[in-house]
Amino acid sequence: MPKIALDPTPFHHDLSLLEFPRKVADLGYEYLQLTPHRDFIPFYRHPKADDALVDAFAAACRDAGVQVASVLPVLRWSGPDREAREAAVQKWKRVIEITKRLGVDTINTEFSGRPERAEESEDQFYRAMEELLPIIEASGLRVLIDPHPDDFVEDGLEALRVIRGLNSKHVGFVYVACHTFHYGGNMDEIIDAAGDSLQLVHVADAYDHRRSHGLRYISNPPGNTARVHQHLPIGQADVDFDAFWAALDRVGFSAREDTVAVSSVFAEDENADEVSRFQLAEIRKGLGVQ
Repeated sequence: MPKIALDPTPFHHDLSLLEFPRKVADLGYEYLQLTPHRDFIPFYRHPKADDALVDAFAAACRDAGVQVASVLPVLRWSGPDREAREAAVQKWKRVIEITKRLGVDTINTEFSGRPERAEESEDQFYRAMEELLPIIEASGLRVLIDPHPDDFVEDGLEALRVIRGLNSKHVGFVYVACHTFHYGGNMDEIIDAAGDSLQLVHVADAYDHRRSHGLRYISNPPGNTARVHQHLPIGQADVDFDAFWAALDRVGFSAREDTVAVSSVFAEDENADEVSRFQLAEIRKGLGVQ
């Protein structure tokens, strides 16, 4: 049975890091996803958690009766510049130490390269993994990767090819439902191709920015390269969730015990409690989990 986790990002501004586990439990979840936080693992910067804080967070989870399903760092390990990549690799090593100390076996992340320098970014990604993959494998961890909008690889099938090039069972794929239209819009094809490599999903809705002849959103100046997407509650936009749940069932996602489904709605902080409970009920129904 998949672990259903809450991403506590909507509560980052109102609660302290150590209050997250109790909040997650109060909302009915048994798991949380530990996403970038200024006191723990900030976006792009070196982790700020020492062992004492890691242990305090683990204790807070035990006290609340919740577990960490995954740790999500976002670091420039595919940055097209060598110095950025080397710095990110050092940060990654500390992330691995923190993840192990928490007793967690799953890290999910992004490629974090640049689309305008895709070839150089891919080269840096493989160079980073030359150093990191032996550590990941020796630690018994798995690293699952989302081809995030505005990354050096955004297309879902191409991302699977990049992951496959590592030739490691310790690296897999993340499907983020609200990134569907940046992945190429071919949800069934991507999920079928991913198969067992698909081990974690983020569940949120988004509008298809390609509709209305590319004028679904208007950003200025015209023709700029900005990527736009949302993290909305299920059913509020254009993602076909009937197809999503059916595809996950087809590849055995719900039947595996090592999979993770994360509620990651970021667009309605003012209704975060209500939305989190709604998401939990919808994810359970979609995955056929009681």
